[in-house]
Amino acid sequence: MAVALLIGGGACAGQESSLKMPTEPQQDSLRARLTLPAGFTVQYFATGLAGVRFMAVAADGSVYASLPKSGQVVRLVDSNGDGVADRMSTVLNGLDRPHGLAFHGGWLYVAISSGVVRVHLKSDGSASGAPERIVTFAGGGNHWTRSIAFGADSLMYIAMGSTCNLCVETDTMRAAVTRYDADGGHGHRFAFGLRNAVGIALDPVTKEIWVSQNERDNLPPDHENLPPDEINILQDGRDFGWPYCYSLSGTPVPNPEYADSTARCASTVPAALDIQAHSAPLGITFLDRATRFPGEYRGDLLVALHGSWDRAVPTGAKVIRVRIAGNKPVSYDDFITGWQLGDGSRWGRPVDLAVTKDGALLVSDDAAGAIYRVSY
Repeated sequence: MAVALLIGGGACAGQESSLKMPTEPQQDSLRARLTLPAGFTVQYFATGLAGVRFMAVAADGSVYASLPKSGQVVRLVDSNGDGVADRMSTVLNGLDRPHGLAFHGGWLYVAISSGVVRVHLKSDGSASGAPERIVTFAGGGNHWTRSIAFGADSLMYIAMGSTCNLCVETDTMRAAVTRYDADGGHGHRFAFGLRNAVGIALDPVTKEIWVSQNERDNLPPDHENLPPDEINILQDGRDFGWPYCYSLSGTPVPNPEYADSTARCASTVPAALDIQAHSAPLGITFLDRATRFPGEYRGDLLVALHGSWDRAVPTGAKVIRVRIAGNKPVSYDDFITGWQLGDGSRWGRPVDLAVTKDGALLVSDDAAGAIYRVSY
């Protein structure tokens, strides 16, 4: 039975409005502030989206984005194909911190802090009725975001972070990726020991589920550089270490708080790729459908690094390109930089990445309240 989740406040669901179009001086200023590889260009796709987080691209090319602070999911349309959204409508409102979005089987799925809801959409992209709650779980704790992806098996995978920096969870759904039927049935803890997996995506070649992983804070004696953040390739039923261990250069290392866990750590799965500690990797996307990128990029992965909060010299606040060889991540280098200034201050923080219907890239930024479009 559909359960209405509207709690008031914000724009009315279905209400459409014109977006304020960025001016050419604003577009030029953006291009001057962000650095990309030669041949790539960036522009504003949409602005004025306070706290925008994750995105999903519909079959008709419209872009759906979550606004957790206002409890909304909005739809953005580029009517004339110039790469800039000119119309916006509120699809859902009053949700409990909506975050991850996915389309599957004619439904729009939304991962909210306390569960998963889904809704059928009309031909105009609006919701056909009240959202239906299909999964419920406990909210709260340190990590409130919930991310969602569908596997090649048509099953639903939900990433949920831990309640703490370092603790033994009593709720087996926390610090884990859980798998469900598309209607929310048959919940199964798929992979665990994942302190805060936020980005989640299906490898288009191997059909494995990849996640970005935010590792622990305050690790003595070098908390600024250890432990690395991670890219992980999930395996059913496997333990990825947290809270007992972290991964360093492919080797599980016991956390000092659990120094007697060496034997346990030996059976955990090490990270597929280490990323600079405290970079806060969030959204990830494979580039197989990025037809507006050079062919050499099409087998790789992009990751949005939201940026550190606990380093004397801040890191992150950029998008990196992860090189893939033999279906494994092998290295990474900068793809977009410039959100962080020389003095360590930031005017923006990238969150999520999505490939558009016409093969370009979208990057959301919750600090600047904007979505950018990147093409070659």
